[in-house]
Amino acid sequence: MMKLSKRFQDLGIEGKKAEYYNQLTREHRIREMMAQAKELAKHVKDGDSILEVAPGAGYLSIELAKLGKYEITGMDISKDLIEICERNTKEAGVEIDFQQGNVSRMAFQTNKFNFIVCVLAFKNFKQPVKALEEMHRVLKIGGTALIMDLNRKASMEATEKVAENMGLKGIGAFIARAIQRSGSYTRSEFENFISETEFKNYEIRDSDVGFSIFLLK
Repeated sequence: MMKLSKRFQDLGIEGKKAEYYNQLTREHRIREMMAQAKELAKHVKDGDSILEVAPGAGYLSIELAKLGKYEITGMDISKDLIEICERNTKEAGVEIDFQQGNVSRMAFQTNKFNFIVCVLAFKNFKQPVKALEEMHRVLKIGGTALIMDLNRKASMEATEKVAENMGLKGIGAFIARAIQRSGSYTRSEFENFISETEFKNYEIRDSDVGFSIFLLK
């Protein structure tokens, strides 16, 4: 019964796993976060209200905060990750409002954010359609949500290349490949999720191992 109930709940990374995730990100993904932040900065302007859903250890929001005068909020279901985000933010000397919460039941008011971003986390949400509906609700009219995630149908060669570029070897690379294979969605599955929401205008841009999904309100 416990296993069944967990299938339908969003569970956060806590304890030693959260600290390990922070260490792994810091050691292997900072350059990736910096590049992603520069790309995100092309879609926002000073003064914009930005929400990062499931920010992990907070590095993407931190790198984005260095690039402009944005009002950035990060929301994660994990209490321990939020504490790590706050610690990393203080160390970086930037201001970001990190809050604990569930993407399927966000406590934010309607029409609050100009831009929402979610990177490599959407596959973990147990209610993907509800998550999209909540993103639509809290977006301002004219706002954009960007979901960047892996494609389950990506080739093993492409996945291994990404792990190699991140400097992952051995068990780390194995875990990365396992996550990509087991939990990620296909393009058609994402399109089916979107069709059940109020997002009517969207664009999916493919990459070697995944896609960037731009959803416009």
